[in-house]
Amino acid sequence: MKGAVHNKRYILVIMWCSLLYCPNIYGQQGVAKDSLNLRNVRFTKNKFINKIFQQAVGSVTRDGSGNIITRGKSEDPYLPYQGKIIRNIYVTTLNFDRSFTDTAHRDKGILTTIGKGLHRVTREFVVRNNLFVKEHTELNAYKVADNERYLRTLDFISDARIIVQPVRGSKDSVDLQVYTKDFFPISGGMASAGLNHVTTNLYDANIGGLGQRLELASLYDYNRHPYWGYGGLYRQNNVGGSFVDATVGYSVMNINSYTRTEESQTYVALSRRLLSPYSKIAGAISFSTNQAYNLYNAPDSLFYKYKYDFFDVWAGYNVAIGRLTATNNSIRDRRFFSMRYYKRNFYEVPWQIDKKFHFIYNTSEAVLGQITFFRQDYYKTQYVYGFGTTEDLPYGYNIAVVGGWHTQLGRERPYAGLNASRYLATSKGDFVELYMRSGGFLWNKGLQDGGFVVGAAVYSRLAFVGSTKIRQYINASFSYQHQTVTGPPLRLNTPYGLRGFLSDSVNGARRLSVQLETTFYLRWRLLGFQFAPFPYADFALIAPENWPTSRSSLYTSLGGGVRMRNENLVFETIEARAFFFPVAPSNMRAFKIIVSANLRYRYPSSLITAPDIVQLN
Repeated sequence: MKGAVHNKRYILVIMWCSLLYCPNIYGQQGVAKDSLNLRNVRFTKNKFINKIFQQAVGSVTRDGSGNIITRGKSEDPYLPYQGKIIRNIYVTTLNFDRSFTDTAHRDKGILTTIGKGLHRVTREFVVRNNLFVKEHTELNAYKVADNERYLRTLDFISDARIIVQPVRGSKDSVDLQVYTKDFFPISGGMASAGLNHVTTNLYDANIGGLGQRLELASLYDYNRHPYWGYGGLYRQNNVGGSFVDATVGYSVMNINSYTRTEESQTYVALSRRLLSPYSKIAGAISFSTNQAYNLYNAPDSLFYKYKYDFFDVWAGYNVAIGRLTATNNSIRDRRFFSMRYYKRNFYEVPWQIDKKFHFIYNTSEAVLGQITFFRQDYYKTQYVYGFGTTEDLPYGYNIAVVGGWHTQLGRERPYAGLNASRYLATSKGDFVELYMRSGGFLWNKGLQDGGFVVGAAVYSRLAFVGSTKIRQYINASFSYQHQTVTGPPLRLNTPYGLRGFLSDSVNGARRLSVQLETTFYLRWRLLGFQFAPFPYADFALIAPENWPTSRSSLYTSLGGGVRMRNENLVFETIEARAFFFPVAPSNMRAFKIIVSANLRYRYPSSLITAPDIVQLN
């Protein structure tokens, strides 16, 4: 359940910002015009802004210091207006110096002032293009809640509120006030493992307030030939109002997530998420070409040289959505059918592999179909991953049944799999996910590469000790594999294993793991930074196939750290974590400290996913 976006792990982190914008080039007409539209609101703009948080909350509680904590179903604020006609939609975009959790506060520090000079507030039309709630239609409480949540998933939006305002003199019409708060989008970093290895990156996630992302990266390594590496990507959000995101990228220093090898990569991608349960279509298409070079003069026996192309396309349709919601648009149970085709085609295979089965270096191809049954709504809450910003956690169910045909190194096999999750949210604020993933291939009337993982993850209710907020995280899972031929073995360096465990030399066919973590959100601040210290402990048993449980090896990861965040500066969440492994393999240190920067934590939930082979790691 743990998830983060833009996660870069650095031994030494130096955050910096060097890109200059001049707000006067663009002017502020869009925001000024929108502010005038607030004449229909019963409050002045400043007073109204200060009531955003209170009006948008379905139910609230308070911490030991009296601060408001959000807790409520996301659709609750809109249900009283169900079925009324949306007359006008007004949009106001707020800069990053405002906070919905403390709306009366406005940061006027020198760093904030400098940052505001570098950043152009998101333009009104960009936010409007990301609205699928339309004027002159009936208000659907669930759909409005979905749209508010979708705005919060955008890379350049920190928080969002959609507030309903009754129209004076009309019993059947309302206006919608849409407020968004920006992230400061310009950021970067530098990592160094001594002067012989230095990496840097710089990105702007909201160029000119247009919702476009540009990222550049570089590498210097004295042992690399050539010494310098570079890469970059460009992403356009919501091309032409189609809700299709487009990405192009090129790098000569890409680290392959499977081989852990530095390679060159060129890729293009188009993707469209299922925006809400009322949306009809979703899908994606991508293409990349990847090639490994012996840049570090490794001996031929140790270097795995390869070259391949990867093509992937999938599309799906929300079955009978029109008929299902024609008479009752509050029905949330859905059936989504999707198809996928992908092919990883190796033009050059490492000579060490040749024509043997290998879960990475074989040409593979698949045609998969999937039917997903789901009902997924959301609670709005806080202090799960963030430091008081609004977070959306699901409740409901998601069951995906997948089947199809898979070919690897000439071996053609039918495949079937199941991916099921049940999300629970208690009235006290506990969040629970129960999950089960299973799949396998049929070969010679038997099962190959079969297995399953079953588990539960829990975020406890928020507890208060004075002004300190405390939340407990527990994740327990059991994984099993049967007759592995082409797939990878179960490992510990996965989300189902031990955090911080980087070695892939420990593997098996059965794995039992428990992860524990307690986070303390402190009220105390230093230079605008909030702090959340945490201790953690992970335990895992792993054993090869056919070994008795008594011979399973126990591995442990112990430690703790602190996360820190300043909502108004360029940094995302920064985490310093210390790891200690009482039993460590020979190729891994028993103690280490890792500083991670540019973390944007978010609960990893989506309505549907592309058809895929069930992954146990």
